[in-house]
Amino acid sequence: MKNLVKLARVKAGLTQQQLADEVGITRQTISLIEKGKYNPSLKLCLQICYAVNGKLDELFWVEKEE
Repeated sequence: MKNLVKLARVKAGLTQQQLADEVGITRQTISLIEKGKYNPSLKLCLQICYAVNGKLDELFWVEKEE
């Protein structure tokens, strides 16, 4: 799943480990989310948004395919 988590994380001045610690998951999971290889739950998406001061539709929105 394509997302803008890495961009938002860097903009917030957080390392993968810092973001992982803040939302209660591993750094490896953050890495997989940023690469689009892990589909996080809605709850985790919201926690990430709160941690980086972003909006759900900005970080995780996927346009409907035609």
